[in-house]
Amino acid sequence: MTDINAGKLPVKTIDLKMLETEFYNPSNQPVKVKFGTSGHRGELGAGFCALHAKAIAQAVAKMHLEENIKGKILVGGDTRLMSKVTAELCACVLAGNGLEVLLPKIPVPTPVFSYEILSKRACASLNGTASHNPPQDMGLKYNPSTGGPADSVITSKIEKYANYYMENPGEIKFISLEEAKKRNLVSEPDVIENYVKALGEKINFALIKKSGLKAALHPMGGTSLPFLQAVKAKYKLDNVEIVSMLQNPSFNFIPLDHDGKTRMDPSSKYPMSPLIDLVMSGKYDFAGACDPDADRFGAATAKGGLLPPNHALCVMLDYLAAKNKSSSARCAGRTIGTTHLIDRIAAARGLSVEEVNVGFKYFVDGLLSGRLLMAGEESAGMSVTNWVTEKDGLLAVFLLLEIMSATGQDIAGLYKQLTELYGNPVYTRVDMPVTDEVKAKLKGFTEESLSYLKEVAGEKVLKIRTGDGVKVYLEESWFLVRPSGTEAIVKFYAETFKGEEHLSKILEEGKKVFGI
Repeated sequence: MTDINAGKLPVKTIDLKMLETEFYNPSNQPVKVKFGTSGHRGELGAGFCALHAKAIAQAVAKMHLEENIKGKILVGGDTRLMSKVTAELCACVLAGNGLEVLLPKIPVPTPVFSYEILSKRACASLNGTASHNPPQDMGLKYNPSTGGPADSVITSKIEKYANYYMENPGEIKFISLEEAKKRNLVSEPDVIENYVKALGEKINFALIKKSGLKAALHPMGGTSLPFLQAVKAKYKLDNVEIVSMLQNPSFNFIPLDHDGKTRMDPSSKYPMSPLIDLVMSGKYDFAGACDPDADRFGAATAKGGLLPPNHALCVMLDYLAAKNKSSSARCAGRTIGTTHLIDRIAAARGLSVEEVNVGFKYFVDGLLSGRLLMAGEESAGMSVTNWVTEKDGLLAVFLLLEIMSATGQDIAGLYKQLTELYGNPVYTRVDMPVTDEVKAKLKGFTEESLSYLKEVAGEKVLKIRTGDGVKVYLEESWFLVRPSGTEAIVKFYAETFKGEEHLSKILEEGKKVFGI
């Protein structure tokens, strides 16, 4: 159920002082380090504290020294409460191990970490962020030389080492930041200029400027602010306005999300409501936003309101395929929970489709090799070939603005044209509370144990996929059940090209299949 305060500004501000105290001196036993799809995350205190930051940094140092990984490590974070401190603690530990560190003075977007690694200025990175999670949360993620999220081999090693140092903090090597700078182990590079210049080779800013489209951009209190300012200045985008300069670790200027929590999610209509209002009022043609670490995008248009990420991805893929007909990248990448309209667009454009498990790390190889023209996920993350191997919200927002500039049409109208050509999918994701026993049961399903399943909602079962939840492919539909790794819920995704009534039938029968 939607909270009665969803879309309203928070009445109470979180206790920043208490959270800072918890970071340094947790009142409960700190949890073990556990790397998920994007590093270790938790609530400030027992979930993520100074010891977590130092232990993870020491684990990374140990791995680099053991494997003789050469080069500087880029360390930074987003605009959260303890991000700067976390980055500095990591820098002090890495320097204490004799490793060279790049420590920018400003908060750094997640895609910029990837850009700096792929540009060879850094060999790896430690990024203090919890993405669009509530402001009480904090985390650390490690990116290796591929520039993208680390694979399970690397994260397992970091987990193992970090948990050892959590138990043996006396073995963590540490020097002060002043001493690290004095030994020339820590330097403070500019990370804006090169990224913004390179972005100009992927986005046609001259076309955006010429179009005269009025665009409102919102950093949501995050790292994208100075980068948006630099893009606006460098490419003289007088028709683009940055509508919020606010940066506050409480994020109390962001309307509450569906559950009454502050969550800086640019794909949710509640945090995005001020931007939606701006475009719906007619003041702007387009509005775009990024979450605090700028790896996710959100967009709204005057005619379509807030764009579902699936819709935006379909329009972007069709545009990129037409624009890059001669490109050697002949594949579209999508995660298992992303719309299959992408498959139909790809087929019409002569592209194959690569379906991967949830997690952008599964796209890294395809992006690095130049195989994937575009990689996207339904949770508002995307990148393109010959660019970064992380999700890039800045790229996505400007690409959508370029598409409107190039076509003279609203994104919502372009999506409607695609559905008229290839079918109109109805899509949903439902989060359902379950017991641990049900979650364990779901993890036990295999293709063999479900081989009896021949038909669902009157459609023939074509294929079943396990490994990241269970996905059932039907003739013109599909559904997917994924147990959450952190909450007592399962995520039930479903899509059909046969209408709302059929979607309801899939949900009803699908739940029975899995006993939820």
